[in-house]
Amino acid sequence: MTRRIIFVTGGAGFIGSNIVAKLAQDQDLDVVVCDWLFEADLGKWRNIAKHPIGDFVAPEAMFEWLEKRWRDIECVVHMGAVSSTTEPDADKIIHSNFTLSRDLFRWCADRQRRLIYASSAATYGDGALGFEDKDDFASLSALRPLNTYGWSKALFDVFAARQAARGYAPPQWTGLKFFNVYGPNEEHKDSMKSVAAQIWPKVRDGLDIQLFKSHRPDYADGGQLRDFVYVRDVADIVAWLVNSPDVSGVYNLGSGKARSFADMAKAVFAAAGKPAKIDYIPMPPAIRDKYQYFTEARMERLAAAGYNQPMTSLEDGITDYLQTYLSSPDPYR
Repeated sequence: MTRRIIFVTGGAGFIGSNIVAKLAQDQDLDVVVCDWLFEADLGKWRNIAKHPIGDFVAPEAMFEWLEKRWRDIECVVHMGAVSSTTEPDADKIIHSNFTLSRDLFRWCADRQRRLIYASSAATYGDGALGFEDKDDFASLSALRPLNTYGWSKALFDVFAARQAARGYAPPQWTGLKFFNVYGPNEEHKDSMKSVAAQIWPKVRDGLDIQLFKSHRPDYADGGQLRDFVYVRDVADIVAWLVNSPDVSGVYNLGSGKARSFADMAKAVFAAAGKPAKIDYIPMPPAIRDKYQYFTEARMERLAAAGYNQPMTSLEDGITDYLQTYLSSPDPYR
């Protein structure tokens, strides 16, 4: 029997494991996970423990595995990356986020396998050029990210668009600019966890939580705005793309609605049935000059491509996250 394989890099990570959970619902698919699990106590393996997977591949064996089984592979979903915006090793970032992605793009182009990959809203930098997901070469190359992580993602977007314009690309190549994703399976991310996950222990215990003060007169304390998107929506969109092979290009993936950090915190308190207790502390000077006060995904292009499901509201997403996962003895999806 012919296997139908979806190969997911970073498949044990936060976003990747939610994609695996969604795709594994289709019993006709073999969802293959490529990732490192690191220490067992870290719990990353628990992100995929509830779902049948077709195989598990170490990243260093990725291309060897792909070469042996390429005929059965329908699509590569590439979520593997250095996702920390504060990672100090620029060589590590560029190797993981650009070099390996470039090689995987070329492999998919040569073997004519489809590719869906993770880009980032960090490519937009300070947002001065807006958040419209134009994916022509001129628009992508005009962006000026604020950190090495954002630059590495922007570099690959430009590479992919340029190669596609030259006629050398996978039959489907789709980049997704993730905005502020939150939801289950981020337990291993430490300081990179969403605000909801970080404040939950204090909310649960009835303690005050802390948010950054604003250092701009046009924003109230805690009023800094982000496009928070529930990871369930992210997984749903990737699953839709797996079944929409004609959709290529670089697209935003957010809720389409900017909300404040104070809104998110209050939603966590409300879902826990507790009064909001928020203290505001000065933002560290080291990040003040590079801090984004507003992000909001323009989602019209994804809708025009055919995705017509409503995005989860912040309140509904936080309620589901807290009541189904965070407050459970087993918080994994």
